[in-house]
Amino acid sequence: MGLRGSGVLAIWNGIAAEAEDEFVAWHVREHMPERVGLPGFARGRRYVALDGTPKYFNFYEAEDAAVFSSAVYRARLDDPSGWTRAVVAHFTDTTRTVCDVAFSNGPGGGGFVEAIRLSIAGAPAEFIAALRENAEPALEAPGILAVHALRGLAEASAGGSAEKALRAGPDEIAEWIVLIEATDAERLVGLRETTFSDDALATIGARSVQARGIYRLQFGLDHADAATTT
Repeated sequence: MGLRGSGVLAIWNGIAAEAEDEFVAWHVREHMPERVGLPGFARGRRYVALDGTPKYFNFYEAEDAAVFSSAVYRARLDDPSGWTRAVVAHFTDTTRTVCDVAFSNGPGGGGFVEAIRLSIAGAPAEFIAALRENAEPALEAPGILAVHALRGLAEASAGGSAEKALRAGPDEIAEWIVLIEATDAERLVGLRETTFSDDALATIGARSVQARGIYRLQFGLDHADAATTT
């Protein structure tokens, strides 16, 4: 089972310590139901870092990347609620990227994910072909459930909004993102030393690895469930 659709919005953020409890409550009770309930959204997932930074990683799966530029979604971005205004002002180190799904494969989702931000040196098609080849034996290993590659869309990610203006600094944008889902963190640590090490990624076309971290799933919500609460 791959990702649900051909578009993903991937977000990393830190949060000021004094606002963390409020962030967790807001994200579960208001923000994710509001987003995932919109037309074209399929599912949202939020993770907390075991060894990565920033502390939180979340991503939204959608029919396609155009969903994240739709009029209904833009209207939400430009009319943040009072709760959103109070929480988002405490965000730190935010990376927000609208992505096309370039590759997605695996029998299901896992409770742990390694999220890797990188750039590539050559043609995207060559990188994806090599990544696909590397992913095949990894997916045969016990506990490795899925591998996804996301191509960042700089223009779609760069627009302004009232919600974005609440954050203290500009959002970073990822060029490429590789996600590896697993049943437990130890499986992902093992891949860091073999198939998905920095050196192995360089061999298949990565120019540089900007960040990587293992994250544990905290909360997930499907569109059908979100639509009943919004």
